[in-house]
Amino acid sequence: MCDASDYAVGAILGQRIEKHFWPIHYASKTMNQAEANYTTTEKEMLAVVYAFENFRSYLIMNKGIVYTDYFALKYLFAKKDAKARLLHWILLLHEFDFKGMTSQQKQKFFKDARHYFWDDPCLFRTYVD
Repeated sequence: MCDASDYAVGAILGQRIEKHFWPIHYASKTMNQAEANYTTTEKEMLAVVYAFENFRSYLIMNKGIVYTDYFALKYLFAKKDAKARLLHWILLLHEFDFKGMTSQQKQKFFKDARHYFWDDPCLFRTYVD
């Protein structure tokens, strides 16, 4: 999970065990004066880049999902004519295997996923081949 405010960026590295999210590591930093002048898109991208730089040893050969509340980051990866700073960050992130998901997409995913699973776990134990 990554997020940025006007003065700081933060990230949480975690893993999902069964239905619960278990945090492994927290990271945050305050922005310097130049970073505080970034646009909202650049600040959110800075949060993602900061997270991947901090958690590099955990993420380097693993698949992951980046949860963010900023929807524009999804389209930024497909964009070819972005600012040089953003292109540099995008190239840094291409060495990792991840997909981005906004909090709205996450809620929709879990609403859709519950239709594919039964609530009764006994059903799986009784009729397994």
